[in-house]
Amino acid sequence: MQTLRKIAIATTTRADWGLLSPIAKALKERNDCRVTIIAGNMHLDPRYGMTVNEIEADGFEVAHRVEMAAESDSHLHTALAAARCLDGFARAFDAVRPDLTVLLGDRYEMLTVATAATIMRIPIVHIAGGEISEGAFDDSIRHAITKLSSLHLTATEPYRQRVISMGENESMVINTGAIGVWNMANETPMSKTELEHSIGMEITPETLLVTLHPATLDTEPVASRIKALLAALDRFPASHIIFTYPNNDPEGSVIIESVNRYVDMHPGRCIAIPSLGRKRYLSALHYVAAVVGNSSSGIVEVPSAHIPTVDIGMRQQGRLASESVIHCAPDAGAIALAIALALSHKGISMAKNASNPYCKPDTLQLIVDAIAATPMESLKSKKFIDHLPLNAISSQ
Repeated sequence: MQTLRKIAIATTTRADWGLLSPIAKALKERNDCRVTIIAGNMHLDPRYGMTVNEIEADGFEVAHRVEMAAESDSHLHTALAAARCLDGFARAFDAVRPDLTVLLGDRYEMLTVATAATIMRIPIVHIAGGEISEGAFDDSIRHAITKLSSLHLTATEPYRQRVISMGENESMVINTGAIGVWNMANETPMSKTELEHSIGMEITPETLLVTLHPATLDTEPVASRIKALLAALDRFPASHIIFTYPNNDPEGSVIIESVNRYVDMHPGRCIAIPSLGRKRYLSALHYVAAVVGNSSSGIVEVPSAHIPTVDIGMRQQGRLASESVIHCAPDAGAIALAIALALSHKGISMAKNASNPYCKPDTLQLIVDAIAATPMESLKSKKFIDHLPLNAISSQ
């Protein structure tokens, strides 16, 4: 008799659900799996588009909603919100009693989800471990989640090797490629007219899609970083600009307020949308000229759209990147030069011909098979693997 595997998928942001959605759908279609969705954080916040509605629109019931709204986006209130997340997910796990839980990425609240699961002896499948993003505290959080997880699904072979080097069992670390790249290749885009109608703005040949997040380890104020970006954008008056909001990281509201003021000053040319959602975001990549900001999507997914990415500042330092990614310092002059390159014939040609190191054609199948078929006994038993003899380690 086949055993039904109960899988809890934890999602807390528009971005992770956009990546997790096809995985959840594929698992739901299997007769040996039962999928439960637990949603929290930004999904439940109207300021960020109340994206829990997108989960339901994708055909899923949200079994539990974990509220963790912070009084402000100060570091203190962000930490207190994370504590509420731990409490909420612990209660949700207690109600669901899953065989395992699936987590993606490196956000601060995901560490509390992983903590709750570990204490409650629920094995963790972690997607997108082994990566480096030196400009954010997410970097340390990602590695901490790795050490709490039993099964690791990484986006590239170097990332797989990095996870193994952290003492993980190599048989439990699988290079699947990045699910966002699979989405890019398999999502049917909206037509340009449909997308323009949906966002309420014309997409011109030099339209830019812009998202700036706080670089949480940056020593400079967030206000100065968004000021520099907006000053650079002033130099491209022919470019329409689609802004999307940052995540609710510490001081993210500073960026949102600055963006909204800028949009008010440039009606018709600029628009700010809290969340495009997966369909509109992937569709936009087919029609905009370039992506600008410091989002991981600019590094991972956008190269497969064969358009340039302008990656600003330190937030994504350390990630593998395609030749189509143009890195620049976070000052107005450097950003403007990078955007000019992205819009130039050279930049367009470079992106058109660049390959994407995160691409594997069978990513979704590899992920689903790993989650559904890895023996539970392997997931429940986790040991630290010394990949060098202890005497060799101590002598170095």
